Amino acid sequence: MPALSGLFPKDKKITFVGLGVSNTPVAELLLSQGYDVTLRDKKPTDPLPGFRCIFGEDYLENITEDIIFLAPALRPDINEIVAASQNGAYVTTELNEFFKRKKGAVIAVTGSDGKTTTTSLIYEILKNAGVKTLLGGNIGSNLLTRLDETDPQTVTVCEISSFQLTKTTFSPDVAVITNVSPNHLDWHTGMDEYINAKRRVFQFMKSGFCVLNIDDKTLGGFISKGEIPVRVVTVSGDRGKNPDVFFDKGGVFAFGEKIIDDVELILPGIHNRYNFCEAVAATYHLASKAAAKKTARTFPGVKHRLEFVREVGGVRYYNSSMDSSPTRTAAAIGAFEKKVLVIAGGYDKLIPLETLAEVFENHVSEAVLIGDTGPKIKAILEKAEYSGIIKTARGLEEAVKILHNDASPGDIAVLSPAAASFDMFKDFKERGEAFIRYVNAL
Repeated sequence: MPALSGLFPKDKKITFVGLGVSNTPVAELLLSQGYDVTLRDKKPTDPLPGFRCIFGEDYLENITEDIIFLAPALRPDINEIVAASQNGAYVTTELNEFFKRKKGAVIAVTGSDGKTTTTSLIYEILKNAGVKTLLGGNIGSNLLTRLDETDPQTVTVCEISSFQLTKTTFSPDVAVITNVSPNHLDWHTGMDEYINAKRRVFQFMKSGFCVLNIDDKTLGGFISKGEIPVRVVTVSGDRGKNPDVFFDKGGVFAFGEKIIDDVELILPGIHNRYNFCEAVAATYHLASKAAAKKTARTFPGVKHRLEFVREVGGVRYYNSSMDSSPTRTAAAIGAFEKKVLVIAGGYDKLIPLETLAEVFENHVSEAVLIGDTGPKIKAILEKAEYSGIIKTARGLEEAVKILHNDASPGDIAVLSPAAASFDMFKDFKERGEAFIRYVNAL
């Protein structure tokens, strides 16, 4: 039986507002099962066969459908959506519908940085433990179209963005928050709304537990204010705080037991020690120590996150296109033991960039700046009297060529934008693939 058979009564009309990997697969499956489906998107494009299509600036006019699926990037408080809801429309998302109907447990991961790596580590640990598991949400495949793959023994591992959490009301069995730092302030009304979105991952929980990095000030505040409605499992890089799971120079320890020696964890950087600890904390009740140890020794990292591309003329090139905020860039370039040459800049998410001055002073010998935030970063570095070299480029390809000309044997060159990609690329993946292509062409 198809995954979405009987999802809604057949007399209900359904509209998908905003296309993409979240909405499109669900729309196609519902259409194939005989539902009346309308597609709405602001981007003008050719109509898709079988659908009623409303594309362009007027895509939100005359919403009369019974059920509205919102894409992650759309806010739920858009006037037309609010009006449709007040008129009786049911507003939902792919994730909401999956979690209402799924079988088995859910581990949900959110945070400003490291959530993709942490989600992937959890998934790998469970696989290595022989647990039936499904990966999705903001990473992996569309979950709702895979609903029929779940059974009571399935553990779904789901990365959830603040965009998705704003429209989500489900309760996971395990909630993980990696950290909270300024991000997506071009979408959220401010930092308070962004933090409130992260709260929603545990807000509706009545059982299970929540994994928190207590070295993060905001997350520590959640605990001290008594906001977490379930048991908290704590993670830290300081064993003096008596966390449940921690790391030091000796390795990773969980609930009084050493999991692995530090030298066995192949992912570089302190930030990946936090990610691994969070993954161990989330899976300790489901997976053996051996499964975690195997994952630490074999998991190479996620694509576009400190991904080694190649060595050219003695220079090692790394693609970290996923670094869309200053904190991610700080973690990435701080993972190396020497100063690096970096390409930074991109779409402006209206988040503070001033912290890059100290980060670049300590970790960057040359910065090649591109995109909308390039001039902002340049001004910040110049004001801070940055001692390294600053150059600008008209695009990513030119930036790669500048690095190639300036780097010497033994140097490390990294794409770590500290910004989103939308000024020049569809997403960070397209940006990363372009970087790889330009490096391979050197």
